[in-house]
Amino acid sequence: MQGSVIEVAIAFVLAIAFKPIIDSLVEGVLMPIVGAIFGQPSFDRMTIKLGENGAEIFYGWVLTTGISFLATAFALYVFVVKPYEAYKKRQASGEEEAPEPDEQTVLLTEIRDALVK
Repeated sequence: MQGSVIEVAIAFVLAIAFKPIIDSLVEGVLMPIVGAIFGQPSFDRMTIKLGENGAEIFYGWVLTTGISFLATAFALYVFVVKPYEAYKKRQASGEEEAPEPDEQTVLLTEIRDALVK
């Protein structure tokens, strides 16, 4: 149980520290490319006007936040989860039991034990 709590705490701290990097990547690199494709420099300015009183729905913020979330999730999966799984797999394979000794080794062990008596 304690190992799991430590793993979760480390993952939480890494995610918090990693988020600004992903946000800057999304805002500085990814969104300008998407904006060039769709003809708008920033999704943040995309709105739907509701009536004449000036109320607006800022669906562009939701799109930007969603893209940022997906980029963060993908980066954490590729750079944290997959390497950790590979590490755990290597650790588990190192703890496997020793293979059964061959017949010759068993025979030599029996001879040794018989000589000791």
